[in-house]
Amino acid sequence: MSGLLEGKRLLITGIITDQSIAFSVAKLAQEQGATVVLTGFGRLSLVERIAKRLPKEAPVIELDVTNPEHLAGLADKVREHVDGLDGVLHSIGFAPASCLGGGFLEAPWEDVATALHVSTFSYKSLAVACLPLMGTGGSIVGLDFDATKAWPVYDWMGVAKAGLESASRYLARDLGPRGIRVNLVAAGPLRTMAAKSIPGFAVFEDSWAKTAPLGWDLNDQVAAAKACCALLSDWFPATTGEIVHVDGGYHAVGSS
Repeated sequence: MSGLLEGKRLLITGIITDQSIAFSVAKLAQEQGATVVLTGFGRLSLVERIAKRLPKEAPVIELDVTNPEHLAGLADKVREHVDGLDGVLHSIGFAPASCLGGGFLEAPWEDVATALHVSTFSYKSLAVACLPLMGTGGSIVGLDFDATKAWPVYDWMGVAKAGLESASRYLARDLGPRGIRVNLVAAGPLRTMAAKSIPGFAVFEDSWAKTAPLGWDLNDQVAAAKACCALLSDWFPATTGEIVHVDGGYHAVGSS
């Protein structure tokens, strides 16, 4: 029996360690028949080492989503490995330390601008950079964290995620005529490298574990990865502009 993503060509961004949600997406996608190309930023050799832990080692392309030259050259670099793309995972986010941990009122614009550029505007930038590879059809999926509430310590990253949610709807509007679907997966808190960089992150953990109707495993990225792979597949042909919550149901209930 063929896999869910048999024959699909996917670009996966945002792998830092094998605890990254993006790593789980890449692993599961390969197991489901996809050909995967990765992007990395900064310590590229680290991403290349992590890529060797996949079922099949995947090529790694350097990509700084705030660098216009990198974005302009992305399509050509991807074509060195595959002749087009059927799907893209945006798993990119960053905020300077001043923007997290309770300093919402003090964070300077320069730092906030960095957070918005990397975490929000890059969704559009990545989508546009990949359009020459996608033709008509395909799927773009981004990783989200529920932005309907003001969370403790999340501060300007929460604002950036709210912008990401809005940007996803506008991308869905503008890319729909090309047959390209644009959706987000809002995962609950996971003990990834990104989460560890947030001061006071433990405040999320206790609440989720106690309140989510299905319970919540802080160390299991597979549930979120499965949702991403489903959205990257052909099984949601008429779904776009959507936010799929993979959080044990926490978003649907009140907490005391």
